[in-house]
Amino acid sequence: MASQRPQDLVFTLFGEYLLSHSAPIWVGSLIPLLQPFDLSEGAVRTVLSRMTKKGWLQTRRSGRNSFYRLTRQGRQLLEEGKARIFHVTWDTPWDGSWFLLAYSIPENRRQLRDRLRDRLAWLGFGSLGNGLWISPHDVHTHVVEVARRMGIQDHMECFHGERVTETDISKMVDKCWNLSTLNRRYRSFTSRWRPRLEECSTDRDGAGLSDKACFALRFRLIHEYRRFLLEDPYLPRRLLPHDWAGDAASALFHALHDALVGPADAYVAGVLTKAPARKKVAASA
Repeated sequence: MASQRPQDLVFTLFGEYLLSHSAPIWVGSLIPLLQPFDLSEGAVRTVLSRMTKKGWLQTRRSGRNSFYRLTRQGRQLLEEGKARIFHVTWDTPWDGSWFLLAYSIPENRRQLRDRLRDRLAWLGFGSLGNGLWISPHDVHTHVVEVARRMGIQDHMECFHGERVTETDISKMVDKCWNLSTLNRRYRSFTSRWRPRLEECSTDRDGAGLSDKACFALRFRLIHEYRRFLLEDPYLPRRLLPHDWAGDAASALFHALHDALVGPADAYVAGVLTKAPARKKVAASA
């Protein structure tokens, strides 16, 4: 499976199975839902505590029981990711214009540069070098918000423009985004998961798998596929290679995901029903 970092596993669980639940989730429900992925009870409690301190989760106490829910920050992150997964934007109309961003952050604030690069990559930017980043998407609103949160408004300049160089645009795209490696990863994903889709296609409800097995399989599927959110800039179709493998990977993902939804959701619902009644108590961060 992809990254086994405890925090990533918790994000996958909340993003795929618990995002629609507005009520806090009992820790006694979260523990069995994460144990199939090699997280012990102690590890689950530790990562939940750490994610609460980071502002991703909010905890509530009711007697000896702890309950967790996403903060607004955590919910926004997962909702953005879900929108990307289920509504890919390769075919979004593009007028050929580019959004350009230049920054110059002092050396004594170099940690901010790393955070900014990560956020720019998430927004689909590619680097032309020397602090100049470009994107075919109109992300001005998002950039303004990132700059405000990081307090770097005075260290950034943004522009809109058109490319006038006559050389093959694919060379520039290759420089800014490693699409060849991404393409190979999409092909690898499709190759490894196609047999599971074929199994599920031979029988209804996950090819005879138990609800718990369907839950674990769907979890692993989404956990691996969501890594593409960090790597795919979702460029317009005109900028993609002619042999783009993302379409096949996306189609396979959705088909297998749909085959597993019913029994997997049934398993999660069964686990959640075992939670004790929760008293109204104050939340703590």
